[in-house]
Amino acid sequence: MIAKRIIPCLDVRDGRVVKGVNFEGIRDVEDPVAMAAFYNDQGADELVFYDITASAEGRSLFTDVLKRVASQVFIPLTVGGAVNTVDDFDRVLKCGADKVSVNSGAVANRGLIGEGARRYGSQCVVLSMDVKRVDGAYRVFTKGGRVDTGLDAVEWAVRGEGEGAGELVVNSMDTDGVKNGFDLPLLRAIAEKVKIPIIASGGAGNMQHFAELFELPGMDAGLAASIFHYKEVAIPELKAYLAEKGVPMRLA
Repeated sequence: MIAKRIIPCLDVRDGRVVKGVNFEGIRDVEDPVAMAAFYNDQGADELVFYDITASAEGRSLFTDVLKRVASQVFIPLTVGGAVNTVDDFDRVLKCGADKVSVNSGAVANRGLIGEGARRYGSQCVVLSMDVKRVDGAYRVFTKGGRVDTGLDAVEWAVRGEGEGAGELVVNSMDTDGVKNGFDLPLLRAIAEKVKIPIIASGGAGNMQHFAELFELPGMDAGLAASIFHYKEVAIPELKAYLAEKGVPMRLA
């Protein structure tokens, strides 16, 4: 049985790791290089690095910070932020990323997922979706959660898989930073329609929330920030807890 993954997320703004609630109230947390090294030592299965304001500010991702983060980790590193062309894929990969996350760029350039998959392989392309309920529907947002695209999230996930995305990151804006649990109805709706691995993001507040997540078919990984950043939950203890619950884990 394939092991489930525990993935910390570094949301980076102006060269610092930050965190908010429901994509608002952003506050400073830590230096990303120090935090990356910490998670590498903690036994995280992967690490995600998002330059969260690159798209909204219309600039390129901060490659200097990324290079320093990549130098500290020996686990798979997924990177996103202002990835709009296949040249951006190339730039990010040359900085040390293993996988490239696309969000706003994939919405603006509908051929981007396919182009990236053809050049670098589907395993390199991660479709990240920021999703919020609007009038009872799941809608995709871009520009760091600022712009409602009008796209149906389930349909967008299906399209992304069809065009060559190798993984999905489903980030619930409704549960982001709230710590009341992952958005299981949203995740279930998407998992029923796609076959590629799903990384669930938004809402983890304790170890039980991860156990509940992995009871849901189609969930391959749990991604979180706050509870790991503020050391409310330690990754080694979380993995041991899940293993005791019968969830397949990579243990040190």
